[in-house]
Amino acid sequence: MANKSTHVVPNSDGGWDIKQSGGQRSSGHFERKQDAVSRAREISQNQKSELVIHNKDGKISSKDSHGNDPYPPKG
Repeated sequence: MANKSTHVVPNSDGGWDIKQSGGQRSSGHFERKQDAVSRAREISQNQKSELVIHNKDGKISSKDSHGNDPYPPKG
């Protein structure tokens, strides 16, 4: 089973897009990064997938897992 992930990526025309791993089309376009991250977090939680947030240069700035984490922390 392939790992699903939801990405917040910069749009070439400005703003931010939400894209699913392996998908070509955007799930949403936002002017502000924080708005895109908030919506992507909702989508990721609903789909139990990983949220991947990118910087303007395309590099990954952070990740957040909302699915079945194979390596849960000891607590």
